[in-house]
Amino acid sequence: MRASVKRPPTPDAEEEQDQEPTLQEIINVKFIESGEKERLKELLRERLIECGWRDEMKDLCRALVRKKGRNNVTVDDLINVITPKGRASVPDSVKAELLQRIRSFLASASL
Repeated sequence: MRASVKRPPTPDAEEEQDQEPTLQEIINVKFIESGEKERLKELLRERLIECGWRDEMKDLCRALVRKKGRNNVTVDDLINVITPKGRASVPDSVKAELLQRIRSFLASASL
């Protein structure tokens, strides 16, 4: 049997069963199962809208489209320009609030 050039060979089922999930995987599963992940995403959306971050990102996108021309901008162009600026401009208060909520969840989940 030939291995695919585009993807690695599929591991045997026995190998997958022997591997213990990592702490990160366990935490991610607990966040999803409890619905906390969706609540945190919604809280983040609300806070970013409240502080004007979302409007700021829209304005950056519009400025880039005006500069390059509507037909000369791709979604990838927008993502490459906006992502670093967007991450850097999230207010510290929003980050702190989310971090506190995550810590509270982890403490109550007793991992």
